[in-house]
Amino acid sequence: MLYREAGDYKTSYVDDAQTFPIAFDRWRYYVVLVVAFAIIPVFISDYMAKSVMIPFLVFCIAAMGLNILTGYCGQVSLGTGGFMAVGAYASYKLMTAFPELNIFFVVLLSGGITAAVGALFGLPSLRIKGFYLAVATLAAQFFLVWLFNKVPWFFNYSATGQITAPPRSVFGVDVTGPEVPAWGAYLFCAVFVFLLAWLMRNLTRGRVGRQWMAIRDMDIAAEIIGVNPLRTKLSAFAVSSFYVGIAGALFFSVYLGAAEPTEAFGINQSFLVLFMIIIGGLGSIFGCFAGAAFMIMMPVLLKNLMVDGMGWPTTIATHFEFVIVGALIVAFLILEPHGLAQLWRLMKEKLRLWPFPH
Repeated sequence: MLYREAGDYKTSYVDDAQTFPIAFDRWRYYVVLVVAFAIIPVFISDYMAKSVMIPFLVFCIAAMGLNILTGYCGQVSLGTGGFMAVGAYASYKLMTAFPELNIFFVVLLSGGITAAVGALFGLPSLRIKGFYLAVATLAAQFFLVWLFNKVPWFFNYSATGQITAPPRSVFGVDVTGPEVPAWGAYLFCAVFVFLLAWLMRNLTRGRVGRQWMAIRDMDIAAEIIGVNPLRTKLSAFAVSSFYVGIAGALFFSVYLGAAEPTEAFGINQSFLVLFMIIIGGLGSIFGCFAGAAFMIMMPVLLKNLMVDGMGWPTTIATHFEFVIVGALIVAFLILEPHGLAQLWRLMKEKLRLWPFPH
């Protein structure tokens, strides 16, 4: 069998501690990168880009951000939609105030601004936890959406209250605006997903990640052994908000093109991202991708099957989506709390030991 450690020798501690210790996993990772960056952009259509791939990539980033905070640090948050709105409005203000600023840096700066806002709203986590912290972040969700609705400066005093992304390009290829090629928008988002997933992997495997997990597992014991709860919790909120802010900036500028806070960044977005990490798996990067893929692709499949294939009304397909998501969340919480990521790990372990008994 290909999936074996036999013959894959390690000659240094660096080799032994690498992310993919089995050669088959490393080659699979390289194949995925080649498919994502060299094959999909060639064959992707406008429908596939706008309906599936771009929202999938954007919500992968949002799920990674929430997973850092909830899955790795144990701090519950229901304010993801509000922090996505911060990233979206920060990118809009930066694009309109600094027309010459490259869109790549606009997205990064939007994430930085959201990180500062997230750290500010993370201060209550120093005194409260669990349900009370969830309520505090839910209050942040409503406050931020209300703020962007009521203060005209955020939408440049537009009569409609709507923000629209101006055209921006990277290396001569438009990534925002009305005339954006599908492959250009896809690649722009894919680059951010790759960089942020690589950063998350290194953070969670290093000293910062171990401190987050110590706070998650038992905060009092973590403080006794020298982990600073103030710095650790605020760093989790800041890094998580940085990811979510980048997701919000991409969601507004590349995917939507125009947005209104109540519709685009309401409480539904917060629950959608939360469902992604519950179904995908808390404390897992693979779970972010698996959960985002499931929550984004399932409505598309239901629409194609029930609406286009069987002629059912769209409302019925939407109700089926709610039923399926709710049933899956209950099933995963009862049967497999670690989600799809744990099922993937178990399958790989069985494959490594096959055909021997377990």
